Amino acid sequence: MGLPSKRRTSTSKNNRRSHHALKGINTVKCSACGAPALPHKACPTCGEYKGAKVVNVEKRTERRAKKLKAIS
Repeated sequence: MGLPSKRRTSTSKNNRRSHHALKGINTVKCSACGAPALPHKACPTCGEYKGAKVVNVEKRTERRAKKLKAIS
């Protein structure tokens, strides 16, 4: 069985792992309200996606508050 002939240096190891770094989150401005939102997702502030209302934000916040109240 073969063995490595030379020790892997820390610099070489770190260069090999350079693509493991964390990357920032890309956000886009909502066309309706201007709040930051993830691309290709409905806006969490107003609930619009591509100019159409797809999420009822008020109903969702009420549901989450009710759920949190039941847990605590």
